[in-house]
Amino acid sequence: MDTCIIKSPLGFTEIIGDDIGIASVTVLNSEEIVTEIIPETLKDCVNQLNEYFEGKRKEFNLKLNPNGTDFQKSVWKLLQQIPYGKSLSYLELSKQLGDVKAIRAVANANGKNPLWIIVPCHRVIGTDGSLTGYAGGLHRKQWLLEHESPNKQQSLF
Repeated sequence: MDTCIIKSPLGFTEIIGDDIGIASVTVLNSEEIVTEIIPETLKDCVNQLNEYFEGKRKEFNLKLNPNGTDFQKSVWKLLQQIPYGKSLSYLELSKQLGDVKAIRAVANANGKNPLWIIVPCHRVIGTDGSLTGYAGGLHRKQWLLEHESPNKQQSLF
């Protein structure tokens, strides 16, 4: 597997993948050395992430190869169907899977998503509209939702 580190507006990001697909995109909570020469297998992912952060990309078009259970992969596939700028509750996601009682399992699968941003787990919120747990930290989840919002907040100062 090839690995690289890039700098994003939300911190250093590690990308892991190979010819089969991208296995992992993770935001790190530490400073890292940015990879100078991006492996060929990861260049498209790096470019698409940069376009996303620049506001030029709303969908990702990458070969993905995440490691997970069949259930987790079914949840991650549903996450990819949440449109840019929209959000969905864990309950709504459970209903789409056909089992309202699976809400905890859905939340757990969401938290184990190895493809930060590309599989948009940040678009899943609480039924009451609250920002619930997020592996990358709630400050990042809020930033991502605001970044994707069609109604950008303007600063008064």
